[in-house]
Amino acid sequence: QVQLVESGGGLVQPGGSLRLSCAASGFTFSRYAMNWYRQAPGKERELVASIISTSRTTNYADSVKGRFTISRDNAKTSVYLQMNSLKPEDTAVYLCNAEPVLAVWGPSYWGQGTQVTVSS
Repeated sequence: QVQLVESGGGLVQPGGSLRLSCAASGFTFSRYAMNWYRQAPGKERELVASIISTSRTTNYADSVKGRFTISRDNAKTSVYLQMNSLKPEDTAVYLCNAEPVLAVWGPSYWGQGTQVTVSS
């Protein structure tokens, strides 16, 4: 079965750091771009970071540039999000997403999400 399982969320103080992990299984991981989205109460779901499999090209939302780093380990079929200098506005449910580079190759998949709360 296809699975995307996020972990590493929790409560951190402003200015702190957190590393999220997403373990993938059940599909050809190397053929998918991996993304981190977040959903905060009262806000639309936001794409915060993405990474292409072959080129390892990354992209970040303006709100997290310079603070967050996305990476992937194709051998471990995992993707990570290193979050530094966290702000209260980073509080959200963070979701792992896998999408094929070409849509015709197959569907996208979603994880269940992990809660990140930034508060003093």
